[in-house]
Amino acid sequence: MRIMVMAGTRDAVRIIEGLTASEDNEVLATTTTRYGGELARSAGASHVISRGLGVDEMVQIISQKNIEVLVDATHPFAAEATKNAIEASKIAGIKYIRFERPQIPLPEDDLIYEVRSFEEAASKVKEIAEKTLEKGAEKDLKDKNNLNPKIMHLAGVSTIHHLTKLISPENIVARVVPSIYSLNKCFELEMTGENIIAMQGTFSKDFNKVLMEEYHASVVLTKESGETGGTPSKIDAALELGIPVVVVTRPEVPELKNEKVFGDVNQLLMEFHRDSD
Repeated sequence: MRIMVMAGTRDAVRIIEGLTASEDNEVLATTTTRYGGELARSAGASHVISRGLGVDEMVQIISQKNIEVLVDATHPFAAEATKNAIEASKIAGIKYIRFERPQIPLPEDDLIYEVRSFEEAASKVKEIAEKTLEKGAEKDLKDKNNLNPKIMHLAGVSTIHHLTKLISPENIVARVVPSIYSLNKCFELEMTGENIIAMQGTFSKDFNKVLMEEYHASVVLTKESGETGGTPSKIDAALELGIPVVVVTRPEVPELKNEKVFGDVNQLLMEFHRDSD
């Protein structure tokens, strides 16, 4: 079976590995970054396209490569990519399957601020930072770190620009994937090297606490990326330190209403086993 997997996440790597375990399957993977493409290839994809694709181009590739099934394993926040995938699969007349990592319930805590967009998140972060600064001035704090609140950005390099529109880059600490693309994006936004944490992976609550303390974070910005994205450990670390957390909730994709959606990789792979029986 010829399968197109829209990849770029750890979940997609597992899906590609599971699909290519069968010699009957051939996987073409699409990603938006070269790094994601390398991961997809190492997972077993026979062909990789590392750039964003519009609907027309996707339809053309599906036709040229005789794709039979499109598996959308993009990030929960890649709403436009998912909409394009659904439209392309309908035009091409092939089966569409969505993998979406399960959502996590957010703790009920006064320190958690749920917002629906990164624009709203930036405004809320600025509001919280300004209040922190005012409280510090009222108490006549001598610790310069408390008088210069740092915002710890843990929501992906592509969303930092929303913050830099409202907040000075010198007050933003960002953890990003250690790639040339990510570093260049940070430098384009005039962030300094000392405020860029280039690390790959998800991290424990204790490790996140150490980073937040080391960089004197006064506000944390993250997004609801599920367990796989390390969201719980980020939030728990901040709450234990008494740091406010602004959480961007997932965008809704109405087009998914009548589509087959899986939240478990093994169940998704079983779907292919049933089709091949």
